[in-house]
Amino acid sequence: MTVLLDDTCTLLGELIGFPTVTSDSNLEMIAHLAGRLEHVGARVDVHLDETGKKANLFAALGPEDVDGGIVLSGHTDVVPVTEQIWASDPFDLARRDGRLYGRGTCNMKGFIAAAVTMAPILVQRVRDRPLHFAFTYDEETGCFGAQALVQTLKAQGLRPGCGHYRRAHRYAHHRGP
Repeated sequence: MTVLLDDTCTLLGELIGFPTVTSDSNLEMIAHLAGRLEHVGARVDVHLDETGKKANLFAALGPEDVDGGIVLSGHTDVVPVTEQIWASDPFDLARRDGRLYGRGTCNMKGFIAAAVTMAPILVQRVRDRPLHFAFTYDEETGCFGAQALVQTLKAQGLRPGCGHYRRAHRYAHHRGP
């Protein structure tokens, strides 16, 4: 377990190093994630926005031509740090007092790092359905990447499930609280 935590923190540090502020490109981070997922055997699709400066990533591990599966989803953009006071560089992961600091550690780069690090293990446990990864742009300014991703998935005929965990109950296809 310590190795997984260390690997997750290492990847988190790499992701924090990409300053994917909503006004900036996320292409370097998407390319990095695509490489990591391809390395473990994922089928990766990257879809550029109309400007060519931002992209969504949709990847799958496990069986092909099987409907459904599970989607692990997160956004790659972060809010600006201008006029904020940070004790350290917000785009360089810092460890202090048993905590990790950096722009995006909690929302959402920490989750993305954990999901990608766990991919080889998760796919071994979800063998009958695919395991999907959906990483989008511009969540902080209107969920534009997620809207584009939905259209892409519809066009490809993909129907992965998504859920929401709430009060120790599972709700398939729930939009959240």
